[in-house]
Amino acid sequence: MRRCLATALLLACAIAAAAETPIPALRTTGTERPTQQLIVDGQPYLILGGELYNSSASSLPYLLKLWPQLKAVGLNTLLAPVEWDQIEPAEGTFDFTVLDGMLEQARAHDTRLVLLWFGAWKNSMSTYVPPWVKQDNARFPRARSKTGAPQDILTPFGTATLAADRAAFAALLRHLRQVDTQRTVLMVQVENEIGMLPDARDHGALADAALREAVPTALLRYLQAHRATLHPHVRGLWEGQGSRQGGTWREVFGTSIEAEEVFQAWHYASFANALAAAGKAEYPLPMFVNVALNRPGKKPGEYPSAGPLPHLFDVWKAAGPAIDILAIYTYFANFTHWARQFKRPDNPLFVPEANRAGRADLGANAFWAIGELDAIGFSPFAIENIRDAGADVLPGAYALLRQLAPHILAAQGQGRMRGFRPDVSYDGVVDTGNAQAALGGYLLDVSFANQWGKTDSAEYDTRGGLVIQTSADEFLVAGRGITVTFRSPAAPAEGVGILQATEGGFVAGRWQPGRWLNGDETHQGRHIRLPGDVFTVQKVRLYKFR
Repeated sequence: MRRCLATALLLACAIAAAAETPIPALRTTGTERPTQQLIVDGQPYLILGGELYNSSASSLPYLLKLWPQLKAVGLNTLLAPVEWDQIEPAEGTFDFTVLDGMLEQARAHDTRLVLLWFGAWKNSMSTYVPPWVKQDNARFPRARSKTGAPQDILTPFGTATLAADRAAFAALLRHLRQVDTQRTVLMVQVENEIGMLPDARDHGALADAALREAVPTALLRYLQAHRATLHPHVRGLWEGQGSRQGGTWREVFGTSIEAEEVFQAWHYASFANALAAAGKAEYPLPMFVNVALNRPGKKPGEYPSAGPLPHLFDVWKAAGPAIDILAIYTYFANFTHWARQFKRPDNPLFVPEANRAGRADLGANAFWAIGELDAIGFSPFAIENIRDAGADVLPGAYALLRQLAPHILAAQGQGRMRGFRPDVSYDGVVDTGNAQAALGGYLLDVSFANQWGKTDSAEYDTRGGLVIQTSADEFLVAGRGITVTFRSPAAPAEGVGILQATEGGFVAGRWQPGRWLNGDETHQGRHIRLPGDVFTVQKVRLYKFR
């Protein structure tokens, strides 16, 4: 009897705690540069994350061995897959043993989770669906190439496929609502890198029939309402057919492979939206999708087509109102080029999968994305690849970003923060020129060169940082290998001097100053310089003189 009472009391306490702890959510902040922030436990949260290899979380003993290494990186959030084939071995029978164990391990290591749903599609293919789906081709039809060959890709036009995937995803969220009273899970990714291969669209019978149908009214209304801001790609296809407000897909967008990609994108997005809506009905966590980027010069079908790529954002936004974020995965050198496209008034920047762990540019990319584009988080793939946390650039970057997080989050959306790093082309050519920005009544000129010697071209790519205005004439300058010169908009009639510059760090939220740097370290008051081999922060107070 006593045991029953104790169990009931524990359950009641858990329910009460869940009721008091708000569900993670996205919230718009700021007036100067309005942006969305991730709100966790009622407060803004910055994801300093790492994504596991695809199979690392499928075995609890295997995952357990990784934690010392993961914690050494300094992450506060782990991104981990949940596999459809593992949680639903038989239709309607669910096994959440591995997920529950993952939750326990994350809590034991004071780490939050972002779950990645590997359902109908993972990297275009359908390799994570349960055997009872894989082996029933009649009920769960495959996409077909233009030649009629079946692909190991479930078609989004299969109603049974959507019903089964949606039921499994809803069961996952329902289970999370019941067991995750501590709000360990912050967000959920819907599918993974959706995209069609080897053609721009599915050429199966169901897809061909859908192509002959009328374009949904929701898409046509979106195009009309957002005409001024449509991506030139979609706008060109639509206007090229006369901006029609009705008709079949070919009548509205034409017969090109680019038009076929728009058609396929709508149906992929509609499928993903149905999952997100079903999941949110059970437990309304923020939901996002990610995408495999297209290489320059490639046509639809030569890359995983019809996913949430920038040139198709308008289609995905129209079809996916339940999807909160279209997120970037990035393995290309031109990170800044792509990341700028994913930051929109209706789309916060989140980087769930960046490069591979150990890349020398990871720290610079994290600082730039967070400082310049108000990113809600950054997360390299294969985070367990970091074997020597002391030698890798990412732990140093994360350690400093953790210290700065309160100031970063307070500045987001307020126009009090800018990020800096060299732009790099797709081919890896680095722009070695200075960057300029206006901030807090000052003009900033930022150099990435070694001020006292030659800078190797590869070294430029490791350099970057951010500047936060903390009061009228006070700034935090943080990062690696940047030199910041402050000027007055009234120059040359008015000069800017450094009243005081100190290196240091934040301990329990309070600034702990180190050396005073008003001599050679600031070139006799000319600029603020951060070393190129380590991530550091300086607090700077300025004054103006005439």
